[in-house]
Amino acid sequence: MATKQKILDLNAFDMRHPAGLDPVTAALVERRRKTFGPTSMLFYKKPLNLVRGEGVWLYDADGRRYLDTYNNVPSVGHCHPRVVEAVARQMGVLNTHTRYLYDIVYTYAERLLATYPPELSNVVLTCTGSEAVDLALRIVRAVTGGKGFIVTANAYHGNTTAVTEVSPFSASSEPPSPNVFLVDAPDTYRHPGGAAERKFVADVAKALEAMKKSGIKPAGMMVDSLITSDGVYPGEPGFLDEAAALVRKAGGLYIADEVQPGFGRTGGHIWGFMRHGLVPDLAVMGKPMGNGFPIGGTVVKPDILEEFGTRNGYFNTFGGSPAAAAAGLAVLDIIKDEKIMENARDTGAYLLTGLKGLMKKHEAIGDVRGAGLYLGIEFVKSRKSKSPAKGTAVGALNTLRERGILGGSAGLHGNIWKVRPPLVFRREHADMLVEGLDEVLADLA
Repeated sequence: MATKQKILDLNAFDMRHPAGLDPVTAALVERRRKTFGPTSMLFYKKPLNLVRGEGVWLYDADGRRYLDTYNNVPSVGHCHPRVVEAVARQMGVLNTHTRYLYDIVYTYAERLLATYPPELSNVVLTCTGSEAVDLALRIVRAVTGGKGFIVTANAYHGNTTAVTEVSPFSASSEPPSPNVFLVDAPDTYRHPGGAAERKFVADVAKALEAMKKSGIKPAGMMVDSLITSDGVYPGEPGFLDEAAALVRKAGGLYIADEVQPGFGRTGGHIWGFMRHGLVPDLAVMGKPMGNGFPIGGTVVKPDILEEFGTRNGYFNTFGGSPAAAAAGLAVLDIIKDEKIMENARDTGAYLLTGLKGLMKKHEAIGDVRGAGLYLGIEFVKSRKSKSPAKGTAVGALNTLRERGILGGSAGLHGNIWKVRPPLVFRREHADMLVEGLDEVLADLA
């Protein structure tokens, strides 16, 4: 079995060995190495020097364009003119810290909360998803009095000290916290027909029992609603609701991580947890919220936030600044006006069909799964063994990059592609990805 992969190891360029790069790229790599040190990562065997983005396209310094099938941060498209104009306009009027009253911030909060179930009627705005998750952890621990958390075995939820503790997919080599209990993602490829989902619920029950035996009071469970970093396992709708019910019965709370599944990416709902008929106690957001402008948020049931607020304070200097609110409002308007969620549903289904069609031609593709415009492609050594094939996944990524298509990988063994393009990705772009992958796998074979 392959060694477990850390997030910084996946399809990474080693800055210590820049041999073979052209002089301009090599010089940039050396400047990065000297200024950023060893903690900064780059993708691909040959790093990209990008200078511009538009829609689903990225452009390098030589003017070559690349189809972006990976970056979910610019969810409504790179440099969407309505977001650019909204932020520039607000920056030209006023943008300062959050201890004053601003109409635009409350307009945004009201619009955002209107997309959630009515039970979730308070929001705390932050600058990043990591900050939003960090706050959610604080709230849950304070309200429940518990310390024990359940997360999936290869989860990534952010990079503060507290959030890294519940992010086993991070690059941390620190020993795991005794308060964090890991459960396997519902591997629907190896356990089909509902078995994976049933196992997941049973594993949550076992984790709660292990907490009890260890004398640790449950605080809660946090799950990315598409379980993406583990390898994209959306599963059959409903199983997360069953797992959350077990956690609540034990005295804990459920946090839905919507940083990657949210803002219409699943195609059927604005939020990923809605696939499961579930109302979480808290939900956290980030990345796509401002289409690249830094903004995050923690949405929470008001009684929970009130209980937290009576004993704790929270202040974020730029969380929910006027410019951030302007970016957020523009994103919500674009999602509605340009039918972004409908496109995620239709184009996602079209792309899923196309990728599944490649399975008939290429033994290396073991499974294709997903929801909307968030798909996972699992590469294996053979369909019979279902053994992870990281080499194939990474080799295909780098070859496609040379052909002008960008992607990224995930999963416990680094053998699964995450396909999560900007949500303005259309059928013609889906065809380009399918055709490109077909040609690359044929060449690798």
